[in-house]
Amino acid sequence: MKLGVNVPNFGPGTDPERLRGWAQTVEGLGFDLLMVSDHVAVTPDVAEQYPAPFYEPFTTLSWLAGVTHRVRLGTTVLVAPYRHPLLVARMAANLDRLSGGRLVLGVGVGWARQEFEALGVPFEDRGRLTDEHLRVLRSAWNDADDYRSGQIPIWVGGSSDAALRRAVLLGDAWHPLRFTMPWLDEAVERLRTIAAAEGRPTPPLAPRIVLRLTAEPLAERRAGEGTIDQVMADLEHLRMLGAESVLLDPYLGDPDETRRPEAAWQALATVAAHHKEHP
Repeated sequence: MKLGVNVPNFGPGTDPERLRGWAQTVEGLGFDLLMVSDHVAVTPDVAEQYPAPFYEPFTTLSWLAGVTHRVRLGTTVLVAPYRHPLLVARMAANLDRLSGGRLVLGVGVGWARQEFEALGVPFEDRGRLTDEHLRVLRSAWNDADDYRSGQIPIWVGGSSDAALRRAVLLGDAWHPLRFTMPWLDEAVERLRTIAAAEGRPTPPLAPRIVLRLTAEPLAERRAGEGTIDQVMADLEHLRMLGAESVLLDPYLGDPDETRRPEAAWQALATVAAHHKEHP
């Protein structure tokens, strides 16, 4: 099972050198994947969770591709309706080509109503637009003479039945975000039921979990929270559920964390060391 890291590409402490430091740390610790988030307009609803400045994901990943060599690069998640699908097809294919085939495209329908309004995109149509977007991407990438990327892996985010169906029909993996393990156990059963009803195989899991290490065990917690033993047990549970990749998210919600990434880097180093001992 591959392990990756969600790198904060937002917040008051984020700048080019900080992003370079994150990338070099993630790759240096041996992680397999580095992913960043997506917002275009930092409207008030966005700013509550992802304060400015916000570095656009394709631009950021293109630059990070030039300062890394091995680690895969991706989005968690690109909000599909924000851009024309042919623009995304072009940017993604070019980034994949320029990085040596290292791109993973995580996509979702989005949630920030004010941001949709700022961009002139109908919030109520976001599910339909995302489905259409994914079909256009697949079709565009079939043009090997032009795009030259092949079919870039698409991870579909979201927790609704519609999102699970989208992952079954249009994705290469299901990418749920920040959950408790009992919730995921139930959601995987829903995913399997939907896949069977559609006559399709159940897609692999590629979840994103919180990373918050504590000295003492936690009784009530999300996946990825607690002692290192609890976190490693979570990773094993995810592997048994069919996870091929797991993304660790060490950002805990305080914008000042972006000024002081060393605590997050230490937590990642702890997980990396235990993962090497028990891959």
